[in-house]
Amino acid sequence: MKTLHLTNSWGETSGGVAAFYRALIVEANRRGHEIRLIVPSDNTRVEQIGDFGRIYHIEAPRSLLNANYRTIYPMQFLVTGSWLQNILTTERPDLIEICDKYTLNYLGALIRNGLIPSLESRPVVAGLSQERMDDNVRAYLRSLPFAPALCAAYMKWVYLPFFDHHIANSEYTAAELRSAGEGHLVPRGVWIRPMGVDMDHLSPQRRNAEHRRRLLQNFGACDDAVLLLYVGRLVPEKNLNLLSDLVARLAKGGRRDYRLLVVGDGIQRKFWQSKYESALLGRAFFFGHIRDRNILADIYANADIFVHPNPREPFGIAPLEAMASGVPLVAPDTGGVTSFANGENAWIVPADVDHFTAAIEEVTANPALAAKR
Repeated sequence: MKTLHLTNSWGETSGGVAAFYRALIVEANRRGHEIRLIVPSDNTRVEQIGDFGRIYHIEAPRSLLNANYRTIYPMQFLVTGSWLQNILTTERPDLIEICDKYTLNYLGALIRNGLIPSLESRPVVAGLSQERMDDNVRAYLRSLPFAPALCAAYMKWVYLPFFDHHIANSEYTAAELRSAGEGHLVPRGVWIRPMGVDMDHLSPQRRNAEHRRRLLQNFGACDDAVLLLYVGRLVPEKNLNLLSDLVARLAKGGRRDYRLLVVGDGIQRKFWQSKYESALLGRAFFFGHIRDRNILADIYANADIFVHPNPREPFGIAPLEAMASGVPLVAPDTGGVTSFANGENAWIVPADVDHFTAAIEEVTANPALAAKR
């Protein structure tokens, strides 16, 4: 069996989706499973990974709302003889999985309706949802009139029917699909398959007093400071304003010296870095995107508390990585994070300054409880 996957969520500072596909290709090679991936890029090329994995990079323009990514548009696969159609014809996959709700999903409709003549047999077409459309529209197009109704109609009549089956990364993400499926004459199955983390790199055993000391030196802070960590993209949907408000509130309390380390990049990095540096007076430090998994694993393990502010996180790979590193997690009590984090293994509270402050102070004041969770 050969599978072919397509996504627009691929870039220099990509988050969990790109990491997922890289890991999938590694596992496919281990199992001897033929796997192909099509992604947008700055130039067209083919990347062979092992004996069974191959990535087709297709030259594509930068995305309109997030210039850190590129987008493969329908004109690049609607035309007979286009490079993307030729890939499908050459590879002849048994299953095609599409991770995109805005442009690549139309390829699913072409395939399901037999509109690519060069495909001799019709593969199964699955849609992979790693995020919710209504959350994305809310984050980037707040002023769009009737946005919730438009999202619901699009999901029901444009996205959902273009696939044979749907896969979601959490119950939270799947809820939007199931709502769109209500009333359809031909039902679509929705399969929930959570993400995972790399336990070969992430471990509490990486905690080291000297390493933690070096991290605190970025702030000029003493060893008794509390190191808060956020890892993730710096984009509108992440609710990053909560982090600056939180650290400002903790600083006013004066009980401990709290410092925030931010790891990640995105279209709002300059904005948030400028705001944090002016409002928090040296209490926040930005590392940017870290490619080396071992360096990132060391940072996770040597933080004191991981803080995740987004109440609408589709899944939350970074919070799960923090938990795998033995770091106490403070996160919202809504969204996909709740599929693996709860009151027994983390601090799950409403996403506001009061509740996050209380949770962090409890973690700091009660190390035995933190160790237990």
